[in-house]
Amino acid sequence: MSSAARSADARTTVPNSPRVDVLSGPVSVCVDRPLLSLDRPFTYELPFELGGQVGSLVRVPFHGRLVRAWVLGPTDDVPERVLKVRDVVSPVPFFDERGLALFRRVSERYVTPLATVIGRAVPPRVASEERDSTPPVSSGAGPPLDGAPGPVGDYRNGAALLNALGGGGGTFVLRPGPAEEAAVAVGSVRAALAGGRTAIVVVPDAAPVPDTAAAIADAFGRDAVLFLGGDKRERYRTWLGIAAGRYRVVVGTRPAVFAPLRDLGLVYVHREGHPQHRDERSPSYHAREVATMRAEVEGSVVVLSAFCPSLEASARDHVLVEPARRPWAPVEVVRPGPEGRSPRLVRALRESRRAFLFEPVRGYGVARVCRACGEPAACASCLGTLRLERGEIRCVVCEAPGRCASCGASDFGVVRRGAERVEEWARSITSVPVSLLGRGDEARPPLDAEVLVGGLDALKDLGAQELDVVAILNADASLHRPGVDARERALIAWFEAAAWTRRDGRVIVQTNAANDPAIQALVSGRTSRFHRAEAPRRAEAGFPVGSPVFRVSGGEALEAELRTLAPRTLLVSGVEGATICLVVLDPGDLASFGAAMRRLAVRNVVTRVEAEPHL
Repeated sequence: MSSAARSADARTTVPNSPRVDVLSGPVSVCVDRPLLSLDRPFTYELPFELGGQVGSLVRVPFHGRLVRAWVLGPTDDVPERVLKVRDVVSPVPFFDERGLALFRRVSERYVTPLATVIGRAVPPRVASEERDSTPPVSSGAGPPLDGAPGPVGDYRNGAALLNALGGGGGTFVLRPGPAEEAAVAVGSVRAALAGGRTAIVVVPDAAPVPDTAAAIADAFGRDAVLFLGGDKRERYRTWLGIAAGRYRVVVGTRPAVFAPLRDLGLVYVHREGHPQHRDERSPSYHAREVATMRAEVEGSVVVLSAFCPSLEASARDHVLVEPARRPWAPVEVVRPGPEGRSPRLVRALRESRRAFLFEPVRGYGVARVCRACGEPAACASCLGTLRLERGEIRCVVCEAPGRCASCGASDFGVVRRGAERVEEWARSITSVPVSLLGRGDEARPPLDAEVLVGGLDALKDLGAQELDVVAILNADASLHRPGVDARERALIAWFEAAAWTRRDGRVIVQTNAANDPAIQALVSGRTSRFHRAEAPRRAEAGFPVGSPVFRVSGGEALEAELRTLAPRTLLVSGVEGATICLVVLDPGDLASFGAAMRRLAVRNVVTRVEAEPHL
């Protein structure tokens, strides 16, 4: 059979079934074996009577066993011997051509098997839920939605964003005013829907439900669905409803970026620099990156929203959208007093009724010396730092009970520093109640008359709070924490804390480095100076902004093979007979690197590729 004839025979449209193309003949499939050495399509013969289509979950014989696979589409790459697809497991297609294009881009960007990407993009199947699902409709878009676009129209470049949402595409970095964060998101979604398109909003947290997510759900009613949390059955039921075209707006955590909406006009990433937007499991994708890929595949708009945009967002080609006038409360920089109690902060707390003290260090203090033997305090299990928290001394690394590495004693001298100590001294200053949000406590804003002490876990999207005072303690320690992006993470957290202050309130930062670019970015309310200083620092360290980073494990030949690829940065170490390499690439070398890793995996030179490891 000729190539043209085989292609014509491979696809047949079922009458009266819109958007459903049944395939027959040779098809390529992705076998559910998430190994880099098997990351290639396999050809099988798909009988017409099975009703398979692009995205169908099927069973195929593979190395003597029946395994799951996904149909990728018809193929002309037909070997001499072709086995048949045995059956179609589910009547629901799990992706279409555009979804497959996105999955392939994610697979290439993160050098991970396509099967892994598909498995992470679709919730686990619950067969009983499929009996109640309805067939997909012809379009996910409903009638145009009228209504005001909210404050975004008054922002610099806000008109350009609204015009793009009406029917165009592009990347926009959005800095909402602290009191307008939810309203700006609602207005952006409304503009996309008014253009007859759909929208995805990706939020970093599921609990508590972010104020922005709740505002969107309230604004669009039955047109919107919250794809947040829930058990396995509930998540699959929601996903089926999205695939069936029942909703025009999907609001959810990371997996929502893959939601099977059609006619997509907007992918909105809320607080795009938040660490929860990065998946810790393979393929270790970042919602910001996948959102950008999806917008390019769909020809839609991607909005990366944050009080403090990340360097990764700012480095890409984009249009900046921000308020025309400064929306932030004034920021005061003071030197820390004893235990972080500067005189100005003490006076401010005495005069305020609602305040938030941001202390990123947990506990009451750090153990410095063993009182039994006089040796420096260190964990007996791993030599880690010992911290006093909630009345117990434990290792901050392995969380083992505190015992001296030298003599085994558990009596230590403690230097008082941390959120519990801040709570203690704040009680002696202010006339209103003082509370501490510790590890595991549910995030909440301060009460009408309360001073709240908390760290990173407290910085959730709880809506505008209009506080009298927000104080940022231990700023210098945050700037000197280990990690390539530690300084940026600190600044993002400070902006989120400062956003709780009313416009005529006070933000007090205690630091000995008033001229540090991060401190000055918070003072000015603009991040450009910090970005100009931080980007060269990262490049000098060997990790330029926007450069893909991988940790590759393998055998003795791994280092030599990687050096032939001439990466930008290559750091080599070894453990227990394995070679571990940290590789930094130029973005243009990503495709060739991925192809090399797949070849080396077949030869067992590469055993694992981990994308974007924590540094």
